[in-house]
Amino acid sequence: FGFPPFLFGLPHRMLFYSFFKTLIGKEVVVELKNDLAIRGTLHSVDQYLNIKLLNVSVVEPDKFPHMQSVKHCFVRGSVIRYAQLPKADVDVELLQDATRKEAQQQRAAK
Repeated sequence: FGFPPFLFGLPHRMLFYSFFKTLIGKEVVVELKNDLAIRGTLHSVDQYLNIKLLNVSVVEPDKFPHMQSVKHCFVRGSVIRYAQLPKADVDVELLQDATRKEAQQQRAAK
């Protein structure tokens, strides 16, 4: 299961922040805008969706040999293209309900 976390504005960012916090300790794959894909254990995330990964490995080591020695890394949220998450840990219905509620609140505020 993967989705681009930066298609949405600030209110949705907080939804994704809360969601990503539930994935701490899980293995994720993060694809960066420079085409580098990194697999690692999510250690932390902040409100800007900056993440820290532990036990990092590069998905395509032949394309990025200089990254093979990296074991832990910090990734700025603004350079993330996609985040691939463990399907078993994604409650799609919960995310859809939360998104609907936020949209309703935004419409009511206008």
